[in-house]
Amino acid sequence: MKNSRITSLDLGRFLAIIAVIIIHCAPLQVEPLIGDQPWLGMLLNQLSRFAVPLFFIISGYFLMPKLVGEPVETLKKYSAPLLKIWLAWSVIYLVIPFNLGTVVEESYLAERMGYWDYLLSAPLNTLFEGGIVHLWFIPGLICGTAINAMLCHYKQAHIALPLAVILYVYGLMAGSYHPVFGLEAPIFTRNGPFFSTLMIAIGFEVRFRNISVSTAKAAYMLLAGMLFHLYEAYYLVSYDMFFVEHDFLVGTPLWTTGIFFLLLNKPQLGNTPRLTRLSKDILGIYLCHLMIFIYLANIFTILELEGILIDIISVPLTFIISLLLTRLLSKTPLKHVLLR
Repeated sequence: MKNSRITSLDLGRFLAIIAVIIIHCAPLQVEPLIGDQPWLGMLLNQLSRFAVPLFFIISGYFLMPKLVGEPVETLKKYSAPLLKIWLAWSVIYLVIPFNLGTVVEESYLAERMGYWDYLLSAPLNTLFEGGIVHLWFIPGLICGTAINAMLCHYKQAHIALPLAVILYVYGLMAGSYHPVFGLEAPIFTRNGPFFSTLMIAIGFEVRFRNISVSTAKAAYMLLAGMLFHLYEAYYLVSYDMFFVEHDFLVGTPLWTTGIFFLLLNKPQLGNTPRLTRLSKDILGIYLCHLMIFIYLANIFTILELEGILIDIISVPLTFIISLLLTRLLSKTPLKHVLLR
C-alpha cells in the first residue's frame, strides 16, 4: 500500500467515534418497547461495538512499519504522549462532579466521595482504566502496542497473532463468557491487553503481509461476524448477561476486520478536506465526549426534558460540542497536555 493518505480510514474513524457516542448516550434504551424490552436501542448499542476494535486495527496498520524498523523507540515515542493525555483526563474526570443536583443539595465532596470509593474498591482495574470508564482505550492501546513491539524487538513477530488469540479467548472466557466457563481475571478483561492485542495484531499483519480481500468477501466477513456477535449477545441473555453489556465477543474481530477491508478497498472514499481535518480531532472528541454528555444529561434533567426528544438530540449535540471543545483546546497551551 502506498504511503498516500487513505481517506477511507478517516471515514472509518469518523463513523467509529459516532458509534462510541451512541454507546454512551444510549438512545432508545427506554422506549419504544418491543415485548417489554427496548430492542431497538439494545440493537443500536451492540451494532456500535465495531468502533473501538476498528480504532485498534487502524492503529496496528499504521504502526507496522515503525514497529518493524524501531520497535522499542516507536513504543516509547508512541506511548509517552498517550500516557500524559490519559493521566491528564483521568484527573479531570476524577475532579469534575457528575451530578450537579447532589452538589447543590449536599456538597461537592459528598458527590465525589462515592465515585472515588467505587474506583478504590478495585484499584488494579482502575489502573488499567483511568478516571472514568471510557479511558480504558488508552491503556489498552499501549498494552497491545507494547506486546507487538516487544515481539518485533526479539524477532518473534510470527507469534504475535497466536499469542493475541490466546489473550482474546481468555478475555472472553473470563469476561462475557464468565457465566459459561467460570474463569476469573484480576481485572475486567475489556481493559488491558486481552482484546486490544489481537486487534492491533490484525492491522499489523494486514500491512506486513500485504493481505487483501475482495470487497465481496469483506462484506461476507462483516455480515457473518456482525450476525454472530448479535447471536452471542442474545444467547448470553440466558446466562443472566444483559444484551447491551458486551464490548467484544467471538464474532467481533471478524466483523470489524470485514469493515477494515471494505475501507481499504475504497481508499479514496470520503476524500474531502472537511473529513481530513476532522480526522485530527477524533482522539480529542473521544476523550471529552463523555464529560459533555454528563453535563448535557444534567441540563436535560434541569429542563425536565425526557423521552424521544433526548434520544434525537443527545448524540448530535454531544458530537458537535465535543468537536468545538477539541478545536478550542487545540488553540490553547493546554493542547500539549490534553491532546496528542
